[in-house]
Amino acid sequence: MRKLIKFLLVIVLLIVSVTAQAAGASADLTQLDLEQLLELEVVTVYGASKFEQKVTEAPASISIVSDDEIKKYGYRTIADILKSVKGFYITTDRNYTFIGVRGFGRPSDYNTRILLLVDGHRLNDNIFDGAFVGTESVLDVDLIDRVEVIRGPSSSLYGTNAFFAVVNVITKRGKDLKGMEISGEAGSLKTYKGRLNYGNKFQNGMELLISGSAYDSQGKGRLFYKEFNDPATNNGIAENTDGDKYESFFTKLSFHDFTLHSGYSYREKRIPTASYGTVFNSSGTYTVDEWRYIDLKYEHDFSKKIDVMARLYYDRYYYFGDYLINRPPVTQNKDSATGEWWGGELKFAAKPVKTHKLILGFEYRDNLTQDQGNYDESPYSSILNYSTESNNRGVYLQDEISIIKDLILNLGLRYDYSNVFGENTSPRLALIYSPLKKTTFKLLYGAAFRYPNAYELYYDDGGTTQKANTNLKAEEIQTYEAVYEQYLGEHFRSSVSYFQYNINDLISQETDPADGLLVFRNVEEIKAKGTELEMEGVWANGLQVQASYTYQETENN
Repeated sequence: MRKLIKFLLVIVLLIVSVTAQAAGASADLTQLDLEQLLELEVVTVYGASKFEQKVTEAPASISIVSDDEIKKYGYRTIADILKSVKGFYITTDRNYTFIGVRGFGRPSDYNTRILLLVDGHRLNDNIFDGAFVGTESVLDVDLIDRVEVIRGPSSSLYGTNAFFAVVNVITKRGKDLKGMEISGEAGSLKTYKGRLNYGNKFQNGMELLISGSAYDSQGKGRLFYKEFNDPATNNGIAENTDGDKYESFFTKLSFHDFTLHSGYSYREKRIPTASYGTVFNSSGTYTVDEWRYIDLKYEHDFSKKIDVMARLYYDRYYYFGDYLINRPPVTQNKDSATGEWWGGELKFAAKPVKTHKLILGFEYRDNLTQDQGNYDESPYSSILNYSTESNNRGVYLQDEISIIKDLILNLGLRYDYSNVFGENTSPRLALIYSPLKKTTFKLLYGAAFRYPNAYELYYDDGGTTQKANTNLKAEEIQTYEAVYEQYLGEHFRSSVSYFQYNINDLISQETDPADGLLVFRNVEEIKAKGTELEMEGVWANGLQVQASYTYQETENN
């Protein structure tokens, strides 16, 4: 396999070299028409540095998925979008959807090491740290303008959870719709979806977007599980236990320097897999996830030298699980979690001299409610009733230095303090060199952390299967990466990257030999390395091709 990777790298580099030379000999921008100039356009990214910049100047390996691509390829969830980009893969347990990236993906972690943003608003909850990307997501995929996938650690800007990547979803604006839009869908498995949108930009400059969606699917009517292949359990066949339905609402209002956006979603999913010891082939087991948030942002550019952004937000997340458990006897068990939090951010961007662009920011988050509960319905028995609260704050500083015309040094540092876990410092260093107009080399280093979440710290089911561990500490990662990006002629873009990361104090669930109970502990160390290759072609007539290959090697020490 290593010989194959080396061979592929040599071939790609040869193609890049030959094509770049040919392009350099023949391409003259003054001779191109408007259509050709558009094909050469380098897209921009916001989430990599918290300001708009070309992807070739961003201190990370970046993928951008546009709304045009979402339509072309028929992506129906954020998960569909993510599995189309290099180094990402998606799994599901027929309840939630899980992200794997660069050789690391564990279904029980609820995407805690990926930071999910919608228009810069953090969408990881404060109980499980979950980032919802399937039908459980708070956002309808048809409202997306583009998705920014920013690989590598970004705790230097965002703090906890920005461990492997940041996924920043940029939504459409009112002016993108220019009126009312109604859509309906029907598919196999008795799947139906309806959506109603209205968007407009008014003469006074105000923009409004309102959207509501509803979805219902019966799911697979018959699913076979060999673990239950016995006459007593319907010969391993689960019937009509895979249903999925949701409803969501989103609104976005912009006026001058202010933007207000809010979202609501309610999703109910039947579980056919008999997880957590539940009764097989029963419709009595399902989960509910409900999310609502509101975010108000003010942003103004003063004299084109200082840009100020201020944000206030409030979120509420509710989870409920109804589990028909065969203890025996058969018992209806109720599991729940409620999280509420508010926070704010203040950011200053300045260019005091031509060669420096400074970012200074402050963040505060107050977890008002972090409640978890569990009880048996009949006869009633309270198993877990735990409530806590916490807060954390951070300050970050980033300097983008233009050493010479084609050489950029990006330095970032963030300090975080949690009233539960104490201090964390996260650095980032990037050297970006563009010797030719279409050629970029990046050398990247970054460190990130993730705080233990409330579920890992406090969940205890009364000595049945799992116990709490309040002595957990933050896990940490260090990543090294080299990136080569090349635009080839008028239509092609390629990239080659090599990465290596080390994780310390990884939180994993293990069995305590003293009592046989599951418990989370800082017990693992992970080392990984890999290579990512990607080629993309775009033509003015709408034709687009993409191909990528990733090789990764991960070791648990």
